[in-house]
Amino acid sequence: MAERGSIEHEVHARIGLLGNPSDVYSGRTISLSLSNFSATVRLEPSDRLVIEPHPTHDLMHFDSIDHLVDRLDSEGYYGGVRLLMSACNVFLKHCRENGIQLRMANFKLSYETNIPRQTGLSGSSAIVCAALNCLLDFYDVRHLIRVEVRPSLVLAAENALGIVAGLQDRVAQVYGGLVFMDFNKEHTEKFGHGIYTPMDINLLPPLHLIFAENPSDSGKVHSTVRQRWLAGDKFIISSMEEVANLALEGRKALLEKDYSKFADLMNRNFDLRRSMFGEDALGELNIKMVEVARKVGAASKFTGSGGAVVAFCPEGPSQVKLLENECAKLGFVVQPVQVAPSRLNDIDLKTLATTTP
Repeated sequence: MAERGSIEHEVHARIGLLGNPSDVYSGRTISLSLSNFSATVRLEPSDRLVIEPHPTHDLMHFDSIDHLVDRLDSEGYYGGVRLLMSACNVFLKHCRENGIQLRMANFKLSYETNIPRQTGLSGSSAIVCAALNCLLDFYDVRHLIRVEVRPSLVLAAENALGIVAGLQDRVAQVYGGLVFMDFNKEHTEKFGHGIYTPMDINLLPPLHLIFAENPSDSGKVHSTVRQRWLAGDKFIISSMEEVANLALEGRKALLEKDYSKFADLMNRNFDLRRSMFGEDALGELNIKMVEVARKVGAASKFTGSGGAVVAFCPEGPSQVKLLENECAKLGFVVQPVQVAPSRLNDIDLKTLATTTP
């Protein structure tokens, strides 16, 4: 429990359930907040503004140069400090640009995370989103920054660091629970955000998460497809429109609890991604996670851009056991998906109720 004067916010990982990656192509998606993993940011009042490095994720002291190089090879160059700094930067600029007055006060920010790296579960945005929540409460401006706007602020903080992504992850983490998102171009350009519709998490069938202990980098997945889409490639444009429509069909299937249809949509989502991006871009390990699920008759697709897979076993526990056995042979981790409910409080809901166009 946070002590008096300190603020703490937890933000969960997320799963892109249907429609990804059409969020960056004016499409539609369904995503859920995954309580299996989370990031927590803590803000404490301080005489000076301090961004505290994490002892593990922002390691600055090494046993030797070999230790340093091994660390960089496995973890990369970046921890969470840059994410916290960027969150502060974007938050302050947004407040200035919108005439939101902030009291003069300093603080110390620190973070913890157990979201596995490079698994497409949105670990970076979870840290930024949790930091934003802390800042909203510290400066008492939660009522002045609309819920719909906050995912764009989280994305802006990541974009400033060269992280290429879409809005869906940030929407899922700001809202929590299960959310249907429509990134209609006209609406997004007019209002600066998509149309976000929370759904009842009890509509979901049991789902499972599959990921590798040592995943390959998934950062190159969007590159060539984006260029082809911008260049007017008819195959990419039509395929991405179909991906977006899967989310629309998926919402209907969930509302009707037509889980057979839902399974077909999950599989189709991955098949379309595979045809657009190609196997080299998706990566052998990522494809293997999808195929091991399909081997036992489960529906499966990426949770994001690669690194982890969400699977649905329509035949129930016996099929889940088969899935676990096959994954164990390949060294993959399987976990039941635990869906986190909406985290919007009364103040958040009032900004939705009074300002949603």
